[in-house]
Amino acid sequence: MLTKERKDGLVREYAVHPGDTGSPEVQVAILTERIKYLTTHLKANKHDYHTRRGLLMLVGQRRRQLRYLNRRDVNRYRELIARLGLRK
Repeated sequence: MLTKERKDGLVREYAVHPGDTGSPEVQVAILTERIKYLTTHLKANKHDYHTRRGLLMLVGQRRRQLRYLNRRDVNRYRELIARLGLRK
C-alpha cells in the first residue's frame, strides 16, 4: 500500500521544482510504486481479477504519461526511465 509518507517521499525525490506534484516525473514515479505493490499482491492472489484490471489500467496510464514525456523532452524521459529502472 502506498502510504502518505512514501508518496511524499516520491514527490520530493522526483519533483522538478519545489511544491511540484503534477509533473510527469512525479506521476510516473507514483504509478510505478502502485504497480509494484499490485504486482506482488497478484502473485499471492492469482484469481483477483478485479485487481488485475486495475493494474492493467495503471500500466496503461503510466505508458501514456511516459509517451507524453518522450514527445515533450527526450532527455527527461531517458533520465526518468533510468532512475526508475524501467525498459530494461
